[in-house]
Amino acid sequence: MTEPHAEDEERRDFLQLAAGAIGGVGAVTFAWPLVDSMSPSAEVLALSSTELDVSSIKPGQAILVKWRKRPYFVRRRTKPEIEAAEKVDIASLREPEADKDRVTKSEWLVVSASCTHFGCIPKGAKVGDDRGEFGGFFCPCHGSHYDTSGRIRKGPAPRNLPVPPHNFVTDKILKIG
Repeated sequence: MTEPHAEDEERRDFLQLAAGAIGGVGAVTFAWPLVDSMSPSAEVLALSSTELDVSSIKPGQAILVKWRKRPYFVRRRTKPEIEAAEKVDIASLREPEADKDRVTKSEWLVVSASCTHFGCIPKGAKVGDDRGEFGGFFCPCHGSHYDTSGRIRKGPAPRNLPVPPHNFVTDKILKIG
């Protein structure tokens, strides 16, 4: 007579195991949409970086690009512009930063196109633009002058033009973000 009790216990263990498994599957089925909704959408992922072909930019030229709905300058610097940026006494700067710390390749400067004073877009990207006393960028709103490395040199702007995360995928393709 002890055999029927053993059979009942085995059946009870099986039913408990099956109920636990079904409950686990139900919990995962319920939780998955909640967890998945926390992932960034494809729209957001598309804005996380941008790639552009810089092969058509000539030395001395700059273009204005948008990344994350904000403007950025991409400038192909000339040898004199690079030399001028490298010769600056860092101790004389309001926000000391060496040129080599602001560029990935010395020929290319990638900086925010929003003045750090009040967010105006400085001049210096178009041919014939006033590039200020230091040959970089000039903000006409309140008179801030930036050098060829995007560092503040004169005027009310408190900081250098920020450098976004960027790198070169190939010699011709620049990835921002």
